[in-house]
Amino acid sequence: MTLRIQCIDIDCLDPFAVAAFWQEALGWRRTHEEPDEIVLEPPAGSPQDGVAPDLLFLRVPDPTPGKNRLHLDLRPEDQDAEVARLISLGAQRVSVGQGDKVSWVVMADPEGNEFCVLRPLPPEQQA
Repeated sequence: MTLRIQCIDIDCLDPFAVAAFWQEALGWRRTHEEPDEIVLEPPAGSPQDGVAPDLLFLRVPDPTPGKNRLHLDLRPEDQDAEVARLISLGAQRVSVGQGDKVSWVVMADPEGNEFCVLRPLPPEQQA
């Protein structure tokens, strides 16, 4: 069987604001836009293009009811610099009970959708 994930859907009150945050955060391109939905894809011709799932931002009338059941883990080259950059774009650090001794940073986008910023990969694991 051949099966691949086409897109990850993100429910939000304001898809334009949330998509704008993620577009800037990831450097992805907007490939589809309607009043209630926006699609972001990796940059055309990049190694992720056609491989990484698209992000689909859908307008829903209800706010996030609590902790996300699914979230993105992001792997930067410099964790501290990336956390600072994401905060400047409108993200914030959040606590989900992770404690102080973890290697990742839990954050939320402008509508409270949680995601994690991981440590960089060790040099021997970088491609």
